[in-house]
Amino acid sequence: MLRNYSNSRTLGDNIRLGTLTAFTAGTINIASLLIFLSFTSNVTGHYAILAAEISKGNWTQVAVVGGWIFLFFFGSFLSNFIVINFNKRSKYFAHSMPLVLEIICLLFVGIYGQFFYQKTLEETEYLVALMLFATGLQNGLTASISNFSVKTTHLTGTTTDLGILLSMFTHKKYRRNSELISRAKLLTSIMAAYVLGAVFSGLTYFYLEFRVFYVICVCLLVVIGYDFYKINLRHFNTKYRYHKIYKKPTLLAYLYDKIHGIPERKEKRKLVFDD
Repeated sequence: MLRNYSNSRTLGDNIRLGTLTAFTAGTINIASLLIFLSFTSNVTGHYAILAAEISKGNWTQVAVVGGWIFLFFFGSFLSNFIVINFNKRSKYFAHSMPLVLEIICLLFVGIYGQFFYQKTLEETEYLVALMLFATGLQNGLTASISNFSVKTTHLTGTTTDLGILLSMFTHKKYRRNSELISRAKLLTSIMAAYVLGAVFSGLTYFYLEFRVFYVICVCLLVVIGYDFYKINLRHFNTKYRYHKIYKKPTLLAYLYDKIHGIPERKEKRKLVFDD
């Protein structure tokens, strides 16, 4: 999900990344709405509030809402900055670090809300700001590594693109286009996962309260851990093959043989120079 970059990504990579991160975005958005009465997975509504506060001359609220918008922007900026500057050293590190930062932010919100939150306006404004920064990190990462194919913190563009695709599918020639079909599958999976996350958050918040943010962190850890497992499994297989070729048994090779068994050959392979 994370280690592949831009055009080298497959449809499966994008669907796995899109569904898991969209699920977390939907969960975050409804949790923040129920707790803080504010959306935090996108800034479309905040722009409208900013304009309204400017027209009223309420400059304190203008600064607050403007700060929220900036933090979402800065999260996206920082995420892509990490990707493009550390991608050559380690793709996995560059692509997982924004999610690690997001997990830290959401853990702080969960722990502070569970043990210290006094429901004051100042606390609410700071926590909303931190959550907007976290979702900006997530949206920037998914868009950056997928060549802008995956955006999971809001559904405005997703719904528009899917509507356009469905209208194109009324013509037979577009229904045969595999690229358009793959795009429709991706958008549909993102929408379904976002709604599922929102429903999950709405149903479980009254039981979990701020602990719902721990569930979100677990989902993000699955995204990080999946690629960590795949990378290390590939490394394990490479080491195993190396030691088998050069007849250097190791504990890894021994355990692999015990688990999977040693394949039997019907006849010994003959090399050309043996003749």
